[in-house]
This record gives sequence, structure tokens and C-alpha cells, in this order.
Amino acid sequence: MGISKEAIVSGVMVLDYIPQRHPIVMVDAFYGIDNALSESGLTVSPDNIFVENGLLTEGGLIEHVAQSGALRIGYEHITRGEAVPLGFIGSVSDLVINRLPMVSSVLRTKLMVENDVFGITLFYAEVKDEDDLIMSCRMKVALEKKGVLHG
Repeated sequence: MGISKEAIVSGVMVLDYIPQRHPIVMVDAFYGIDNALSESGLTVSPDNIFVENGLLTEGGLIEHVAQSGALRIGYEHITRGEAVPLGFIGSVSDLVINRLPMVSSVLRTKLMVENDVFGITLFYAEVKDEDDLIMSCRMKVALEKKGVLHG
């Protein structure tokens, strides 16, 4: 499929691919998948519950990365005709936050899947504001399937 410059899923359509609902939705664009790489985005709005003093908080950035993973996983499941699973953050490591983005920032986030085994996905994430790398981390996400948490 590949990664597009323009969103292939955006706005309220992302709700079809993630289990989260407002006011906790932290992604508003999906640009596609190219093998292990996927890209998503978020425009930071002033009414975002993770915005304080005009900046998206550290917790908001981490939740954005987690939902970027959920969006990728949901997109993969829906394209296979499967239901979107619930996912849970198992761990966050190698977290580096260079700065917090301001309201109106347009974030573009790259996820690189490093390992995906038995319902546990480990990925490396980079969040950029324009061309400025503002955050990177590794995150492990465990998926729930048929009422059983794998991982």
C-alpha cells in the first residue's frame, strides 16, 4: 500500500479503526503502511484534554503514540475483515521528549514495528512537528483477543 503525503483516513473516520472515543482521541490522520513502517498524525487543538498552558503534555504525547499504534493495528485488522482489538500499553522505554508541541501544531508520527509475536507488538516511534523531532520512544502493546489478554 505505501505511505501517502495526504491522509488516507482522517477526521471522524479514524474512529472506525481505534477503540478510543472522545475526549480521549489522540489521532486524526492515517497516512498508510509500508511493511513495518506506518505513519499517523494529530493536529493539537486547544480543547484537547492533554493541553495545558497552550502545550500538549508529556502524557498526551505518549497517548498519541499509543493511539498511533492502535490506528495501525486497527487498520490492519479491518483490511483483513477482522474486528478492531483492544490494546494495552505494556511498557514505554527509551523515552526522549525534546520539547512539547504547541496548540495548532500538526504532528506526524512514524512507527516502525520491531517485533510482533503472540499478540504483543513492540515498535519504535518518532513524533515530528514539521521537520523537528520532538519525541521518540519504544512502546510495547498487548492485544486483547476474545476476552483474553495476550502477553
